[in-house]
Order: sequence, then C-alpha cells, then structure tokens
Amino acid sequence: MVQFGYTILYVQDVAASIAFYEQAFGLERRFLTPENDYGELQTGATTIAFASQGLANTNLKNGFIESNPDARPFAMELGFVTQDVAAAVTQALQSGAKMVQEPMQKPWGQTVAYVRDIDGFLIELCTPVKL
Repeated sequence: MVQFGYTILYVQDVAASIAFYEQAFGLERRFLTPENDYGELQTGATTIAFASQGLANTNLKNGFIESNPDARPFAMELGFVTQDVAAAVTQALQSGAKMVQEPMQKPWGQTVAYVRDIDGFLIELCTPVKL
C-alpha cells in the first residue's frame, strides 16, 4: 500500500524558508541538515519538507522549473486549515507572504484566502469544510 508521506518544496534557502513557515504559521521545525540543504516541519501525518535547489539538481538530472515569486504560481497549493482565516492571513503577511486573494466565502460555507510564501509557492488558508 502507498501512503502520502511528504511534499518537498525546492527553495533557494532552506533555513530561511523553514523560518518563514515557523513565523507565519506557527509550525515547528522537525530538523534541518547541518548543510542546510534539507529540512522538515512538524505538520502532522504528512510532512512539509524543503530541499535546496542545489540538492534538487543532484536528484533531477534534467532540471526543474524553479518557483519564482514574480511569476504566476504553479498549478498547485499547500492548504492550511484554521478557524480564523483573517488572523492567519495577517500573520502570514507580517511574516513576508504576499496577498493573492483576500478571504472570501465559498457557496458551501468555507472561508478561503490565498497568499504566496517567500519562495512564491501558493498557500490556501481556509476554514474546515463542513460535511
């Protein structure tokens, strides 16, 4: 059986990216390699990890598309669930995130907002979906 274990974001500065997520979302660092080229956050059953672009280049011989905060975001996002989307957005922006979409109410009752992290990755901040 296959189980989803982690998402790895390729970033220029692993330590800075981890520090951003700690400050912006209150996540805790699980570990960071002595070389500062790979690190993980405590995020529950599924881990968010960061690898340096240099390390990624050793794994992906044909290269990859680097995230660019000045370009449109990739067609993917990280989703963080919170009871207070507005407060989460404010904290993220104070930590260096960029606003993409102000909080909005979805027809099914969920509140959703979008920001981009310091590396340009898209983050959804949302209330839980009520089933």
